Amino acid sequence: MKELFSEIRGAIVSTLVLAIVCCGLYPLVVFGISQALFHDKANGSLILDTDGTVRGSKLLAQGFTADKYFHPRPSAAGTGYDAASSGGSNLGPTSQKLNDLIKDRVDAYRKENGLNADESVPADAVTASGSGLDPHISLRNAQLQLPRVAKARAISEEKLRELIKQNTDARDLGLLGDPGVNVLTLNCALDSVAANP
Repeated sequence: MKELFSEIRGAIVSTLVLAIVCCGLYPLVVFGISQALFHDKANGSLILDTDGTVRGSKLLAQGFTADKYFHPRPSAAGTGYDAASSGGSNLGPTSQKLNDLIKDRVDAYRKENGLNADESVPADAVTASGSGLDPHISLRNAQLQLPRVAKARAISEEKLRELIKQNTDARDLGLLGDPGVNVLTLNCALDSVAANP
């Protein structure tokens, strides 16, 4: 009987030690390191207005539909850009529904941006990302939207090109992926320019 209590006591002590280390010390160490080295990312990469109001996160797309804004990738997340329902459409390349949807999006994209019927449209302008929340569009997509935004805001295309350049994230590690334009930061910069001409 004495051996049984010794075994039980050892199991309880081991459980308590592991609970303290795994549920207390380890999370505190990770939290401390993230706050010290990656403060902005660890806190959601939030974008704040001048009055301190949260405008959004650099990591999540938002729906913009007005002509004066650059438009993000389409979203299949919930009713659109819903972070609580992140996910793709689960439609595959042989899906007729997906093919029809892309055709409709290509026609709408060409119409809203004043493109010719034979002008190629970037894939990211008509397909959703895997999460439905990708905040970036390709440089080509941004350049095709540039004339529409310039006209709607009565701003020079050169100024817009500079803003696009300022809000373009480079390749990861300098070689992985393609440069991408963060739509939310770009549109916030546009609003800032409009507020302070």
